Amino acid sequence: MRFRPCIDLHDGRVKQIVGSTLKDSSSDLLVNFSSTLPPSHYAAMYRQDNLSGGHIIMLGSGNEAAAIDALATWPQGMQLGGGITDANAGQWLDHGASHLIVTSYVFHDGLIDWDRLRRLNQLVGKNRLVLDLSCRWRDDGYYVVTDRWQKFTQLQVSKTVLEELSAYCDEFLVHAVDVEGKCMGIDTRLLALLATSVPVPTTYAGGISSLADLELIRSVGQGRIDVTVGSALDIFGGSSLRYLDVVAFHAHL
Repeated sequence: MRFRPCIDLHDGRVKQIVGSTLKDSSSDLLVNFSSTLPPSHYAAMYRQDNLSGGHIIMLGSGNEAAAIDALATWPQGMQLGGGITDANAGQWLDHGASHLIVTSYVFHDGLIDWDRLRRLNQLVGKNRLVLDLSCRWRDDGYYVVTDRWQKFTQLQVSKTVLEELSAYCDEFLVHAVDVEGKCMGIDTRLLALLATSVPVPTTYAGGISSLADLELIRSVGQGRIDVTVGSALDIFGGSSLRYLDVVAFHAHL
């Protein structure tokens, strides 16, 4: 288990947003935090604390310059996701992303596009590709959601699916969208599923609000699932979890 830091970008600024409110219209958007500091400030902090393997996520357009700012501060130290396609993958690797995170590009009409996935795999290389399988519960299980987490796909998260997809990527990133950004506690049902199913390194995000939650993730996740924390951290305006405490927790894992 490792702590993976994050930098979420929206309209060119570092923000923490309630994931389920990300829509085309901004009227319903719930923003927990908007920073006055540049993305490079956070990248430099993570670099100083040697927290590699974190992710930069571009939530919509207008975040390219901000992403470049962060990547330039720690080349090869962070992953990048948001709008990644076969047309721009090469340039983001050139800007210093260690891995590229993809979701929407490899889905069409709710189905996975295996041709696109294979093309990205060949272009980027398995060891530099991360699949974002952020999901929501519906009826009988967890289904991957795309397009800023608003559209359900027909891909249900299962051991079989995860094993099949792992042939094309180095890692999985999984946001528990129903609790993302709400600091209301983790989705232990999803975490338990991942712990018994994932064949590659996997990072969980969503609902974390305390050190007790981190301990619970270590327990339910059987020490196999990494974790990222957003809105709860004091560096993102949170009041329930100190960044320095999380760094210390990470150091003793």
